[in-house]
Amino acid sequence: MRNFFTAISYIFHPLFVPIGGTVAYFLVTPKYVPLELQSGNILPIFILTVIIPIIFFLILRNMGLVSSVFIPSLKERIYPLVISIVLYTMVLYKVIAQNYISELYYFFAGLLVAVSATLLILFFKIKTSMHLLGMGSILIYVVGLSIHFETNITLALGLLTLLTGLVTTSRLYLKAHSVAELLIGFFLGVFSQLFTFKYWL
Repeated sequence: MRNFFTAISYIFHPLFVPIGGTVAYFLVTPKYVPLELQSGNILPIFILTVIIPIIFFLILRNMGLVSSVFIPSLKERIYPLVISIVLYTMVLYKVIAQNYISELYYFFAGLLVAVSATLLILFFKIKTSMHLLGMGSILIYVVGLSIHFETNITLALGLLTLLTGLVTTSRLYLKAHSVAELLIGFFLGVFSQLFTFKYWL
């Protein structure tokens, strides 16, 4: 069972949330989106939010600044959070700005707010579950897309809700977080996306 929940924690690592939200947009949107526009967003976002963070993680681990991909200690979390803030800002101003899609722009704006808030409360010695922050963000974002495009994706939303519960269970089973830390992460993700709804929904 431990191996199963560990695998869940890897598969739904917050590292994959930005690219997950990007792909979700192109899957949900009912309008035709040219392949050039899709690749012009998906590829650079994948490089900036998956490949580059992995490279930074390997560098930080070799320097002894982080010990695991799950970044267990408060001190270790500062570096990945700062890197995420810089990379999300680059996505907003360098990638999406050139291939403007408002729904994607505000998804990343919400992520940027959530990660910035996580970094801020970290200085008050409050640990946040980044797994639940990611799951909360993408769940509410897909709800927003469903409303915005008036598309019935109940099955996808039900699956995302189930997966959110599974990720929550895995983090509790592995004793990676307390219930409070999971709730803080989830609500940071949810409310940061809800805040952006008034700009694009």
